[in-house]
Amino acid sequence: MDVESLALILQGALSPNTAEREAAERSLNQIEHAPGHLVRLLQIIVQKNLDMAVRQVASISFKNFIAKNWAPHDPDEQSKISPVDKEMVREQILIFITQVPPPIRSQLGECLKTITHADYPEQWPALLQWIKHNLQGQQQEVYGALFVLRILSRKYEFKSDEERIPVHHIVEETFPHLINIFDQLAQVANPSVEVADLIKLICKIFWSCIYLEIPRQLFDPVLFNAWMVRFLNLLERPVPVEGQPVDPELRKSWGWWKVKKWTVHILNRLYTRFGDVKLRNQENKAFAQMFQRNYAGKILECHLNLLNAVRVGEYLPDRVINLILQYLSNSISKKNMFSQLQPKLDIVLFEIIFPLMCFNDNDQRLWEEDPYEYVRKGYDIIEDLYSPRTAALDFVSELVRKRGKENLQKFLLFIVNVFKRYDEAAPEYKPYRQKDGALLAIGALCDKLKQTEPYKSQLELMLVQHVFPEFNSPVGHLRAKAAWVAGQYAHINFSDPNNFRRALHSVVAGMRDLDLPVRVDSVFALRSFVEACNDLGEIRPILPQLLDEFFKLMNEVENEDLVFTLETIVDKFGEEMAPYALGLCQNLANAFWKCLSSAEADEDGDDPGALAAVGCLRATSTILESVSRLPHLFIHIEPTLLPIMQKMLTTDGQEVFEEVLEIVSYMTFFAPTISLEMWSLWPLMMNALADWAIDFFPNILVPLDNYISRSTAHFLTCKEPDYQQSLWNMISSVMGDKNLEDGDIVPAPKLIQVLFQNCKGQVDHWVEPYLRITIERLRRAEKPYLKCLLIEVVADALYYNAPLTLNILQKLNVATEVFNLWFQMLKQFKKSGALANFKREHEKKVCCLGLTALIPLPADQLPVEALERVFKSTLDLLVAYKEQVAESAKAEEEEEEEDGEDDDEMGTFQSDDDDDGDGSDDEMGVDAEDGDEANSAKLQKLAAQAKAFRSAESDDDDSDDGFSDDEELQSPIDDVDPFIFFVDTANALKVSDSLRFQSLMNTLDFHYHALANGIAQHAEARKVEIEKEKMAKVTETLAAAS
Repeated sequence: MDVESLALILQGALSPNTAEREAAERSLNQIEHAPGHLVRLLQIIVQKNLDMAVRQVASISFKNFIAKNWAPHDPDEQSKISPVDKEMVREQILIFITQVPPPIRSQLGECLKTITHADYPEQWPALLQWIKHNLQGQQQEVYGALFVLRILSRKYEFKSDEERIPVHHIVEETFPHLINIFDQLAQVANPSVEVADLIKLICKIFWSCIYLEIPRQLFDPVLFNAWMVRFLNLLERPVPVEGQPVDPELRKSWGWWKVKKWTVHILNRLYTRFGDVKLRNQENKAFAQMFQRNYAGKILECHLNLLNAVRVGEYLPDRVINLILQYLSNSISKKNMFSQLQPKLDIVLFEIIFPLMCFNDNDQRLWEEDPYEYVRKGYDIIEDLYSPRTAALDFVSELVRKRGKENLQKFLLFIVNVFKRYDEAAPEYKPYRQKDGALLAIGALCDKLKQTEPYKSQLELMLVQHVFPEFNSPVGHLRAKAAWVAGQYAHINFSDPNNFRRALHSVVAGMRDLDLPVRVDSVFALRSFVEACNDLGEIRPILPQLLDEFFKLMNEVENEDLVFTLETIVDKFGEEMAPYALGLCQNLANAFWKCLSSAEADEDGDDPGALAAVGCLRATSTILESVSRLPHLFIHIEPTLLPIMQKMLTTDGQEVFEEVLEIVSYMTFFAPTISLEMWSLWPLMMNALADWAIDFFPNILVPLDNYISRSTAHFLTCKEPDYQQSLWNMISSVMGDKNLEDGDIVPAPKLIQVLFQNCKGQVDHWVEPYLRITIERLRRAEKPYLKCLLIEVVADALYYNAPLTLNILQKLNVATEVFNLWFQMLKQFKKSGALANFKREHEKKVCCLGLTALIPLPADQLPVEALERVFKSTLDLLVAYKEQVAESAKAEEEEEEEDGEDDDEMGTFQSDDDDDGDGSDDEMGVDAEDGDEANSAKLQKLAAQAKAFRSAESDDDDSDDGFSDDEELQSPIDDVDPFIFFVDTANALKVSDSLRFQSLMNTLDFHYHALANGIAQHAEARKVEIEKEKMAKVTETLAAAS
């Protein structure tokens, strides 16, 4: 097809007529793999006589095809672009990059990014020489070279070590030319914004090359100084007045302000990442000392001069202010830098920093014209990263943290004076905006003030005198700030409970305020009050009203912080939420669909609706958990949640997949039975797992286990669909996939165990296939944890049916191999003397049951020497299991005692006054290595997921040591006591084959006889304990019924 014909088809793709447009799209799909197609698209893109819309369609089609087909994801896949076409594209795209208008250039830039990431340097070694040659050409050629060099340098921005080696060659070849271009541009009189664009590209190239590591060439002091002189010149040089846009949004994006921003950005990066003299690497340490000595102070001086614009009311972009304040914050802890800052500190603190904290004209305009945007900006983490106000607060926090002795009191006296001036002024002259800034400062410093005398003993008085009155302020932003500050201090120890109640009721009243931002800040503050309030009688009477206000607000605003507060209330009230559970789930479902629609309509992908949608699902899980002991409610809730689960378990739900699986886990675990409608989700999860959701396999494991263990009959009998076959297809595919690492497949053997444990005697035909793939995977396994799991599958199969399993292992000629490995793993110990494998109680128990199941087998299946080995190994395992159970019980008892002591110390309202803010692991009584696991065990909310084994994906073989047995799968073997099972099995052998039993006893030495007697005594003790437990349960049930 020639270029003209292709252009006509592209024109048809723009047709308003649906039939014409679809026909054109079909034609494009048919010809996209034809030889020369990409080159013809490129020719259309650069033809100036063609309609711009056609050229843009061509550029988008070109970009999408290259993104999809230039470098196939599968290394074995044949490329759909011929080597000849690739070479033509690489040559021509460089020529055309400067000949097209900016919208098309950005598309070609994306293509260049794909191509350079795939081909440079191996398949495209000439690229760097082309860049070097064009850097020495005319202005258009220079621009093209800089544009391409920026794309190339970005490839290595986040690369380190060996992957970063090409950067050194890029720097060697191009940086001398960049310096020359820099100098030429700096000498242009009355420079245009096009000059700024070129300088900005040079800055971005430099940024990418130094982001992670300093290229070795820049360790040369002469070369590095050449760059620093030029950056400092840019920093000091005033931005041209002529040509600056008046519109603030356009102004901050203007080329010369962008140059200023990138200059500050680069100098900050050099200072914070490479200018720290505490660096351990000697070469980097020498560089840091040189940087501190020669440049850090000069940069600080330039930054302070720039900041003066804020003081005198001149323009400085928010991002530049933010970056400069970050530099100042990083200077506080460095003695020589702080000594340079100190003489100007009062001016910086009170004339620059504090004004940035105060409510300003932009805030007022947004508050009045678009309160929804005001709320969004106030709770947007990304906005915080770039905000001058956030950077100002960070500066004050860092100052009082690192230099608090001399500065905290000074700053607070300034704040007190603001309060005083405000209180003394007549209403029409009150400095409302300064009061807002002072309240913001007090709220931001709450952690420091709650720990520091004399301030912490005066906090309640401060709230009563300066915060509570603003709940009734005529100015909306002060009512909002009062709610926020009250929330920050909700956990202090109120000497007068009435003050806590006053604040709580004021915050609740704020949820009905006429101004939206006040309502939102009040809801956010309420969360802290609910957390701090142990006497729920304060909130219980107004709970229906609170929930009503919540959902009114959720219909107005998509904000995840609203959902956090709702979660906190549900968490706090637990089963008391039962009367509201259905209504809450219905409201959250409606809010979810609304947020989802909003997020789908947002092309930029930064709509808060996406986060709020996640929050709705998480809050739903919290509600389900709170009513988990009321299974009948789940029947009524299911129809509301089922459409969400059905849609979001497809590719539509990739962003919320984990949250939806949590809901599925609750619904399949706590409902009285699993409905046929809920079973309709099984194929969706299987399809997702086969297609794209392998990373979510541990999450999918939980509901799959629930289906098999709680609805076993349906799982076994249903043939349309055939769930047994579906499970096999998935597990065999995952365990046979050689591209998946050990950690990726961990849930697969766990599911085989679930099958064997729950379907005893009903899946004999599956034992051989599952054992076959287990042994195959065992031979490839590298991680000890996976090896243990696979051996446990064999143990479960033996417990399921020992004669059948042993026959299959012998038929596959693997019995000796498997048992030798198993016994070898049982003889590996850590330095502490504990088993190196099968570390957890559950693992030991599974092994005990599997080995014990071998004992009754006749001599033709299990010779006496093998029986001896099995018997001794089982005794050793039972002893280790007994000791571990005793240790766990002791630890649990100690933890309960500690919790009891904590409860005794709690008053009506929680206080965090005694928190020293250190939060060190030592003081918490948790080893740093195990801290996360200990906390996760305490905080784990999902009871259904608590049934699941945890995956040890870490390279650390000991990473699963801390998991306790309350995290295990609940299964029929929970009720099997391994000691009783072992003793009963041994006694049965004694009765059925006394000669074999006696022969076995004769092989045991004194040590093993003693162990056997000890286990027998313990089994008798366990029988008594179990009987007592049963009687206690009966008594408890009767008491509850009466």
